[in-house]
Amino acid sequence: MSAAHPREAFRIEPVTHDDRDDAVRLLVAQLREHHIDTPEERVRVAVDGVLGVPSRGRLLLVHDDEKAIGVAYLSFVWALEHGGPAAWLEELYVVPERRNDGVGTALLHAAMGVARIEGCVAIDLEVEASRARVTSLYRREGFTQHARTRWVKTL
Repeated sequence: MSAAHPREAFRIEPVTHDDRDDAVRLLVAQLREHHIDTPEERVRVAVDGVLGVPSRGRLLLVHDDEKAIGVAYLSFVWALEHGGPAAWLEELYVVPERRNDGVGTALLHAAMGVARIEGCVAIDLEVEASRARVTSLYRREGFTQHARTRWVKTL
């Protein structure tokens, strides 16, 4: 998977063990931006769990010529609501200085492509109410908003 933006080239590829630390760094940045305090070591263990058992999901990493600038994580689920395999787009993150370069749109398209290849019939995601900019991206790409509230309990 590759994508290019007229202003600056970037590429999107599956995360491997070799670039796992870049993925972890970006995922931790995403969590901190959302005020989620998951310890970096737990994020690393979770990433290793996905890399070790591909049926759990896929991680995608965006590189420009110099460094990793974005990451996405799709978790695979068997959803009754969708009548079969679906993906949960748990994370989609682009470093702030690259958020106007088309990187997020390209990363979303790559994630949707992976979901299709894996036989998923739908992709679910959540967006914090304060994130209007990313909401417009998802709406533009054909996602519809549920009128539900997500709840969570840490075990």
